[in-house]
Order: sequence, then structure tokens, then C-alpha cells
Amino acid sequence: MKQEDEVIMENRAMYSDLKDELLLTREQIAARVKEMGKQITEDFKGKDLTVICILKGAVVFFVDLVREIDLPMSMDFMAISSYGSATKSSGVVRIMKDLDKPVNGKDVLVIEDIVDSGMTLSFLRENLLSRGAASLKIATLLDKPERRRVPLHVDYFGFTIPDEFVVGYGLDYDEKYRNLPDIGVLKPEVYEK
Repeated sequence: MKQEDEVIMENRAMYSDLKDELLLTREQIAARVKEMGKQITEDFKGKDLTVICILKGAVVFFVDLVREIDLPMSMDFMAISSYGSATKSSGVVRIMKDLDKPVNGKDVLVIEDIVDSGMTLSFLRENLLSRGAASLKIATLLDKPERRRVPLHVDYFGFTIPDEFVVGYGLDYDEKYRNLPDIGVLKPEVYEK
């Protein structure tokens, strides 16, 4: 029981780094993920579905979402970076970990945690289509359309959020806060140090 108490205390400390009110609670997230899973199930019936998780931020969302998709599928993972440890995109997209299997002829669903500038997913869309994907759709938990720098259509999104720096439910700042089950706005003094 001692370890569990330590985790609770650590989470309280992490919540103190957030602005007062949570942006999204775990209950709101779970309900929306369930709805998204039903829609994706309908849209991909009879297709050869490959779901691609964009590491690391989308892992929590990915796991919850694929459990709500009632279809056979294959899974793969990519790590792409345009941020490094910064809070704003550099605009330079790098593939840090590529797919293990080809997507040629597959109906691909890319699962991402958040879309803001659109540059990373725009790059990824073109990259995967050039590899012969039969179709490509994008699912994201969070969409920040105010920050869009390139046109990008998002097929499935959980929530539209304001232009704030958010953490929790897989989203991080400098590799921290991913394990928070809710999503909150990080206090600027935490990342402006």
C-alpha cells in the first residue's frame, strides 16, 4: 500500500502545476473515446484496417480508442518529432521510429494525441500515401485549430481546445505529466523557467 500512497502524493504534486480547473476530466474523455470508437467501427467495416499510434503522446488515447473499435485490425507505431523538448513546433519534422510493416494497400488510421500547427500530420499524410496506403484518415483526441499553419483535415477528433499548453492523458511537458488521467492547462511558470 505504501507504493500506491506515493503515487497519489506524486499525482497531487503534478496537479498543483495545473491551472485551477481541469480542461477535460477522465469521465469526459472516456465518453468521447467510446463515441469515436463507434464511428470508426462504422466507417471502416469491411476494410483492411491498420491503426498507427504516434508515439509517445498518443499511447494512452490509442490504447483506449482501439479497445472501442469493434473490427479486426493490425497495429503499428511511429515516433515523429517537430518539438524536441520545446513547447512550440520547430517546423522541422523528423521520423524517430518508423513503421515495422508496409502500409501498401492498407486502409490507414493515424492516431495522434493533439493537432495544432498541422505540419507534422501533413508531412505524415503525404509520407504514408506515397508508400501506397489505400486510404488514410486521422483521429486525434485534441484539436487546436487556432494554431493551424497548414491546411489539414482531421477525420475524427475528440475535443476542440483553446490555444493553451495542456498535459495529462499521455500529453507531456519535458516527459512529465503523461500519467495524469485528466487533461489540464499547465501553469506558464512551470515551462517558462
